[in-house]
Amino acid sequence: MQRFFIADLHLNENEPEITAGFLHFLQSLPAHCELYILGDLFDYWIGDDITSALQQEVAKQLNELSKRDIQNYFIHGNRDFLLGKHFAPVSAMKLLSEIFVINNHQENIVILHGDLLCIDDQAYQKFRKKMHNRWLQRLFLLLPRYFRQKIANKMRNKSSQYNQYKAESIMDVNQNAVEEMMTKYQASIMIHGHTHRPATHYFDIADKPSQRIVLGAWHDGINYIKQDESGKITLVQNGNEKRVK
Repeated sequence: MQRFFIADLHLNENEPEITAGFLHFLQSLPAHCELYILGDLFDYWIGDDITSALQQEVAKQLNELSKRDIQNYFIHGNRDFLLGKHFAPVSAMKLLSEIFVINNHQENIVILHGDLLCIDDQAYQKFRKKMHNRWLQRLFLLLPRYFRQKIANKMRNKSSQYNQYKAESIMDVNQNAVEEMMTKYQASIMIHGHTHRPATHYFDIADKPSQRIVLGAWHDGINYIKQDESGKITLVQNGNEKRVK
């Protein structure tokens, strides 16, 4: 079975060209494959009860994949972690845990959004822990839509301003965190997004060759990872293919 991995599309009404590229990508997927969306499909998500024309169209097109026997899976990102169990069925989407392991040709692939690995950014990790508190999430979702929208806009603006003054190294993943997670899940391959730094990193864990493959953001063009039936993995950036395994 072929697998496709994407992340960090940040779909929103102000960038229709990204949405158009995504919908074309969905239509081009071969039948009987699997699609893994590793977070930040949407630029923000403030509750399943608030739906826009964009969200409805995306849900419709994701649901259409099932007609071609394509299963789509979703791992929450840092922008759409509130996407919930009401939106998932409409999209024929299966929600996965924040860290998920795929058994592939007798080796494990661990997949996640990626922000969990950015442990050097301690301020962000504290914020992330707070935002993933179930009680805070429930309280937020009880707020009127107008207030939720206002809070989301304020948080996005604050995050953009804060990131301008962060060191590049702080916003990247921590290699020790990567190796600890891969060792825990006995994985030789890791796939994630979040950092918007598409690349393949090769290293050894206990003398075993390992790889970390990073997905790019769609602001820079269509980015995805393709795995064919034989297990060969290819990183595709804006139409350019680079075999990584």
